[in-house]
Amino acid sequence: MRSQRSFDEALAYLHSRTPAGIGFRLDAMRVLVSALDHPEHAFPVLLVAGTNGKGSVVAYAAEALRASGHRVGRYTSPHLVRIQERITIDGETIDDAAFAEAVHEVRDAGRRLVAQRRIVDHPTFFEALTLAAFLEFRRQRIDVAVIEVGMGARLDATNVTAPLCSAIVSIALDHERFLGDTLAAVAREKAGVLRGERVTVLGPLEREAATEVEKRAHEIGALLLPAADGVEVRDDGHRLDIRTPRHRYVDVRPLPGAFQRTNLIVALRLLESAAETGLTFDPERASSGLRRVAWPGRLEWVSGEPPALLDGAHNPAAAAVLAEEVRSRGPFVLLFGVMRDKNIAEIARALFPLAKHIVLTSPRAERAATPEEILERAGHVAAGAHCEPDSHKAYDLACKLAAPDEFVLVAGSLYLVGEVRFLLNPRTG
Repeated sequence: MRSQRSFDEALAYLHSRTPAGIGFRLDAMRVLVSALDHPEHAFPVLLVAGTNGKGSVVAYAAEALRASGHRVGRYTSPHLVRIQERITIDGETIDDAAFAEAVHEVRDAGRRLVAQRRIVDHPTFFEALTLAAFLEFRRQRIDVAVIEVGMGARLDATNVTAPLCSAIVSIALDHERFLGDTLAAVAREKAGVLRGERVTVLGPLEREAATEVEKRAHEIGALLLPAADGVEVRDDGHRLDIRTPRHRYVDVRPLPGAFQRTNLIVALRLLESAAETGLTFDPERASSGLRRVAWPGRLEWVSGEPPALLDGAHNPAAAAVLAEEVRSRGPFVLLFGVMRDKNIAEIARALFPLAKHIVLTSPRAERAATPEEILERAGHVAAGAHCEPDSHKAYDLACKLAAPDEFVLVAGSLYLVGEVRFLLNPRTG
C-alpha cells in the first residue's frame, strides 16, 4: 500500500507540473543536475534528435548495444499507456517503486532550489521525467544510455548531456510555435545536439536544413557523417544485408515500413561512431539483436475483426509517409485524433482522402483537439466525417463502419494509439 501511495504521489507531482507548459530552456536543468551531483555524467550517452524516426533509431541502437553485452538505459517519449515506458533498463520498464523514488528525489531537489531562489519554479513535466531517468540510470549503474530528444534539441532538457556522438534522423516542420516555421529555423534547433570534435550522424535532410546544420558544425568544429555515405544494401525481400565502410551486417530485419531502412542505417552509423570513441560494439551480435527490435504504435498491426493498424503520424511529414504505406494495403476506416497545436490541415490532406470513412475523436490529453476543431481545420477533406469525442466509443464506431475486407487505421497522435492499444489489450498497461 505504501509503495502504491508513493507511486500515486509521484504521478500527482508530475501532472501538477503539466500546467507549467513546455520548458523550452536549459538554465533550470543545469542548476538541477548540478544540485543532484550530475547524474547525466555517470554514463556515456548517445543522443538522438529528429522530427520523425528518432524513437525507432533509439530502439535499434539500444537493442544492438544490449546484444553487444552492455547494460543499456533507454529514455524515450511520449509513452503509449504507462508513463514508466519512457525509462527502460535492458529492455525492461522500470518498476513503480523505482520510478516513484526517482521522481520524489527530483521533487525534493526542486523544492530546495526554489526555496533557495536558485530556480524560479519547479521543473516542468518533461524536465522532471528526464531528471528521473538520469537518476535511475545512475543508480542502476548502466553502461550506456540511448536518449531521445523531446523537442528540438538546443534547449531540450536532454541536451544537458555530453554525448559520445549524436544523430539527427530527420528535419521537418513540427512544433512551429517553439522551433520556427521554416526548415532552416527547425534545423538550427536540431543542431543543438552537435558537439565540437564529436560525430553527428545525419539522416537524409533537405538542402535548406542541411545547410543550417553544416553551418553550425563549422562554427563549433563538429564532425558530420551522412548516414548513407558508402553504404550498400542488398534486399532479398525478407532480410537486408547492409555493408557500411566499417562493417557488414547480415540478415537484418528492420521494423515495418520502407522508411525504417533509413532509420536502421542511421542507428548503425551512430553505433559505429560511438565505437570509434571506445564504446564496445560487436557487429555480428548487433545484427542478431536488431532482429528482436520492437517499437509499438508505429505501423503496428493488431489482428482482429476488423484488424487495426496503429501509427502515431502526428505531423505532415509523418502523415505523408503513412499515406504511402497504406495506399497499397486496401480500403480502411480512419480513426483520427490529434493535438490542437499540430498542422491539422496538412495532416488531413495527406490521410483523409484515402479513407472510406473517417471517425474523429479526442485523446485524453490536455492539448488534444476536439473532433469539431479537427473538422473545422481539416476543411473539405473531412466532409462526411463522424465525430465521437470518447476514443473508446470512436473505435467501436470505426469497427462498425469497416466492411469485412477493410481495416481500421488509428493515427494522428501516439496518445490515441496508446488508448486504443490498451483497449485492445489491457495487459499492455
